[in-house]
Formats: sequence, structure tokens, C-alpha cells
Amino acid sequence: MKKFIRAGVFLAVLIFCLWLLQRLLMPKYIEENEEGVLSGEYYENAGDNDVLFIGDCEVYSNFSPITLWQDYGITSVIRGTPQQLIWQSYYMLEDTLRYETPKVVVYNVFSMRYDKPQNEAYNRLTLDGMRWSSVKSDAIKASMTEEESYLSYVFPILRFHSRWSELSGEDFQYLFGSEQLSHNGYVMRVDTKPVTRLPEPVPKADYTYSDIDWEYLDKIRDCCREHGITLILIKSASCYPYWYPEWDEQIVDYAKKNGLTYVNFLEHQEETGIDYTTDTYDAGLHLNLSGAEKSSAWFGTILKEQPGITDRRSDEALSGKWQEKIEFYEQMKASQLKQLEETGAVTSYR
Repeated sequence: MKKFIRAGVFLAVLIFCLWLLQRLLMPKYIEENEEGVLSGEYYENAGDNDVLFIGDCEVYSNFSPITLWQDYGITSVIRGTPQQLIWQSYYMLEDTLRYETPKVVVYNVFSMRYDKPQNEAYNRLTLDGMRWSSVKSDAIKASMTEEESYLSYVFPILRFHSRWSELSGEDFQYLFGSEQLSHNGYVMRVDTKPVTRLPEPVPKADYTYSDIDWEYLDKIRDCCREHGITLILIKSASCYPYWYPEWDEQIVDYAKKNGLTYVNFLEHQEETGIDYTTDTYDAGLHLNLSGAEKSSAWFGTILKEQPGITDRRSDEALSGKWQEKIEFYEQMKASQLKQLEETGAVTSYR
């Protein structure tokens, strides 16, 4: 019996040490690639969100849940990650449904230009932060490149064991948890880099979306219908990479055939008030804070008309929760503006 107890204690200590070592060696995504925390941060904001945004960087940079709450009393959360592929968006939706059922799902269609896994770095930014479930397992299998190993996602220490030489104070500071970086999934930037010129679009040999893209768009559609969720398709506001009319036509046709709303923000620049000389931080790829707030304020007029969406600001408990979010939002805004003033950098936000 004593031998079994000793063996059990030894095994428990070994497992704990390996877990601790894995925590230490995994990237923390604080000072670099901060978007890597977005998948994991969702779980702190899960529950009671009426609107879910899924998609790539064009959702987590271009929409502000805080603005939707302040202007319309709409509760929302963004589950966007860098270069989030359409099958990853589908599994983000499935994972969200384990915690809550939104009234509306907003999917940004730009990532449909990809028809196969791209690279491990982007996969890690999306998948590592997801909590373990059969949904995450399926997402990993759908996303892995040929060079990747499923076991390296189950046991990340197999992938990151060589990070010893790269460890910094950040790895020890955030060993047991990360500081919050997003605002219900929105990544704030207040600086400005205006659009001065855009490269000419390169013609493509084939503009047709692949079968796998349509397969997973159907999966998103069917999942929403099964749970009584309204699905809205969007092409978020950005000047580059180029959004080809041939791509847009296919989405317009799909939305019409399936009775879905499709909003192409590129066609509503006047209504949104977005100005690409002041409302982008990287010359038109993504919106900065002023652009995200304009985009959200206009889109809120569409969201508030959807079934089940109501102004919930009269709910005292919910308002108290969102007031804390607003305070964090304002603190980060003030901090970023102060940093810009100290460096003499350009900002359009007032």
C-alpha cells in the first residue's frame, strides 16, 4: 500500500511539474502577438451576449462592443482571431454555444478566400487559447498543416520545449494568468496611419470560392437555424487587401438564396462616416478606435432591428457589469492617447 501511495504521489508531482513547465514555456502573447490571447479571453466574457461576431482581424479591429452597449444597449462579444479560417469560425460558433446562445451571429466573409490551412503560427493564435472539448479537437484536426502534430496541441510542451532561450520576465509574470487586453474581443488602437496610396488589384485566374468554403458557410447557416439564431454576413470596412467584385457577387447570391442579410461596409462609407485618412491605424487594412466606433454605431442601427435584440440598459445588474467594461475601455483609451502625446505620434481620436 505504501508503495502505491508513493507511486501515486510521485506521479502527481511529475504531472504538476510538467504542467508548470508547459505553462512557463508557452507564449504569453502580451508584448508581442497580443491577438493570441483573444481565444482565451472569451471565457471571461461568456454569457448573456446577444450578438456574436466571428471572423478574422476585420472583426476584432473594426467593431466595438462598448459602443454597441452605450448607443443601443446591445450586449455583444467578438470571437475573432488573426486570419481566422472559415472552419475555425464555425468551431468558434460551436464552442460559444457551449456557454451561451446569442440572438444574432455576425460572420465576416473575407477569410473565404482561403481554401486550406495556412500555417502553424496563425493556427496557434486561434486554437491554443480554446478550452479543451470535442469542439477544439475537431477544430485542430480541420486546421492542421501537414507538418503539424495533433499531439503538440494536446501537449503544447512538445511544441514549445525549445523556448528556454527565449524566456523573459513576461513568461514568469504571467505564468498563472494573463492581463486583459481586449474589450469583449475588440483590440483597441488609437493611432493613425492614413491611406495615401493603394496597390492595383492583381487579376485572378479563378474567383470561385472552393467547395470547403461553401461547406462551412452552410454549416454556420445550419447551426444558426438549428438554434434559432439570426445569421448576418458582412464584409467589414478595409481598403486592402482588395475585395474583388466577383467575390462579392457570390456572397450576394448566397445571401439572397438563403434569406440572409449581407452588409458590405465598402458600399456604405458615406453612411458610416468612415474616413480612411483618419480612421485607420495601418493605411487601410484595419480601423482604429474612431473608425471602429463609427462602424459599430452605424451597424447598431441594423442589429437593433433583429429578432430578440432589445435595449438592455435598464437592467441594473447588467448595466453595472458593463459600466466596469466602459471604465476599462476609457482607461486604455486615455493610456494610449497619453503614450501618443509623449511620442509625438499621430492620432485622429478626439
